[in-house]
Amino acid sequence: MNQPRTKRGEQTKAKLLAAAEGVFAEQGYQAASIARITERASVAQGTFYLYFESKLDLFEQLVDDLNRRVRKAMSDGAARGSNRAEAEREGFREFFAFTAEHPALYRVVREAEFVSPGAMRAHYERIVEGYREGLERARAAGEIGDVDPEVAAWALMGVGEMIGMRYVLWPTGDDGPYGTGATPVPDDVFDEMVAFVQRALGTAPSELTAAAPAARTQEDS
Repeated sequence: MNQPRTKRGEQTKAKLLAAAEGVFAEQGYQAASIARITERASVAQGTFYLYFESKLDLFEQLVDDLNRRVRKAMSDGAARGSNRAEAEREGFREFFAFTAEHPALYRVVREAEFVSPGAMRAHYERIVEGYREGLERARAAGEIGDVDPEVAAWALMGVGEMIGMRYVLWPTGDDGPYGTGATPVPDDVFDEMVAFVQRALGTAPSELTAAAPAARTQEDS
């Protein structure tokens, strides 16, 4: 498949991916059509085939695109931390921010289980790979306890995914599983989750995390 050779081509492909993200989230893979996607992107149907072979090819490239962007967001957040405890907190913060902005991530990845199982597996394995490497370095540096980085990476990814589903996608319970009611994770939930993760990894609570509840108490008084 030809890749965009110009800036305009890159922008056109990005528009198609963004349109597909919305259409797949709203209608699901089976009901979504190339015509609907190109209409939303304001792109001619013939142009679609310059970048994608089929609806399935578009779907798989969308999974890959969402994966790349969410991993970058998490990596950028983790890089702000001066130790693993802080890296965990900031990485989760960016994951939840990305999920709130792109709630389609959940539906697209879950549909991939049936539409393209390989794409779904690659999505999770790529996240775990980077996570595991960070945990391995932290264990070697004595920043976390003697945990298995592979098992811990999968477990922590599960924590983030389920907390995000409960508090980002289901804030009121009446917007449907992939509705428009995406909201930030409440501060108290975020602090409790981070403390849980730090205990599981055998790290001492970071000063910033420990100070957060006290800071909010002072603000409320």
